[in-house]
Amino acid sequence: MRLSESAEAMLAGEMGPARQWAVEHQIQIGRMFDAADMVAVSQAHMMADPESVGPAGVELVERFAALPPDQRRVVIPMITDPRGVDLNYYDPLGQTVEMANLERRFIMACRSMGIVMTNTCINYQTVMPPVRGDHVAYGDTGVVIYSNSFCGARSNFEGGPSALAAGLTGYTPRYGLHLNENRVATKRYVVDKQPEELTEWGVLGAVIGRRAGSYWEVPVIEGIDQVPTSDAAKHMGAAMASYGSTPLFHIVGVTPECDTLADVNGQHLPVERITAQDTAQLRGSFGATGEKVDVVVFAAPQLSLVEMQSVAELCRGRKLHADTSMLVCTPASVYVDAQAAGFIEDIENFGARVLQGTCFYQQYAREIGEANGWTRLLSNSTKIVNILGGYGYKPALASMSACIDAAVAGEIV
Repeated sequence: MRLSESAEAMLAGEMGPARQWAVEHQIQIGRMFDAADMVAVSQAHMMADPESVGPAGVELVERFAALPPDQRRVVIPMITDPRGVDLNYYDPLGQTVEMANLERRFIMACRSMGIVMTNTCINYQTVMPPVRGDHVAYGDTGVVIYSNSFCGARSNFEGGPSALAAGLTGYTPRYGLHLNENRVATKRYVVDKQPEELTEWGVLGAVIGRRAGSYWEVPVIEGIDQVPTSDAAKHMGAAMASYGSTPLFHIVGVTPECDTLADVNGQHLPVERITAQDTAQLRGSFGATGEKVDVVVFAAPQLSLVEMQSVAELCRGRKLHADTSMLVCTPASVYVDAQAAGFIEDIENFGARVLQGTCFYQQYAREIGEANGWTRLLSNSTKIVNILGGYGYKPALASMSACIDAAVAGEIV
């Protein structure tokens, strides 16, 4: 793999052990994917919740953080995915003191390296959205698919170590979606039924992701008559990535690289139809009408300010059922604006908890479920119901308004 002069110097250890480790890691990744060289990236976004990082990962970052400033600091803007514990007002849901202390250690080390603790999976809505053609090194699957598809940026799914390496070097191996030839369509879908509210956009994304079924497949979608809002696009992409490991898709006339089918070489692909029956079947697999609800969760992806307003308006003047809990996850930056607008007060008066900088399945979901006796979980996120079956929950899916109705009734209505 060809290296720049600066990367060669890092590899030789001339810029310290952290950058040497980073280039060595990138060389191994590049060899795995037959990368010819590396590409400069403008930003990095790291998935590094303590549940997945563990003590060993925290110790690695702490070793780097102990180096002199010129050796430890990242060289490009670098931000973080949601945390595992909300430390803003530490009232644990079931996480232990040890879990919280692991968070504190990791946060301190990251800050020492110049990493900004944004703790968000919606940085494209809150921090600095990438632009078309922008090469970036992003981790969270929902972040990657949104940035590739709706922003026209270029990123692969970067694991935590790979994103950290990109932050330390300013490069990432040039493979996958950094290459033009891997961004053309390989599957063609025509949608028969228009999605409306957020959950329907998520269900459509899930159906397409499941059909595509591979990181290397790039769907192109026809039949979408309206431009999705940013939140609708977010739910669609997050679900597609969850069900199909899909990092990029195109919508004809909507996404920036696909004004026409020919722009993505999709005109000669065989057509697969996505029918109303297809989406109804997937949604029906997460139905549980009449069953008691233990916890209602709005997360995965975190809520935007607009979504916070919607939840607040649905909660206003109502009360959460005594036997049901409700959690709302949003970035700290959105929390500040939502608090100023009165949305936090409305949601908390309803009886729900608003968590800053966390996402439900990244905050020790199994442990908090066991600690609180939560089994039946209801959400409007098609992504999260796909994930949480593996954490001991029985997940159900409904629209945002139906979720609030269930939270009031204590059962799925």
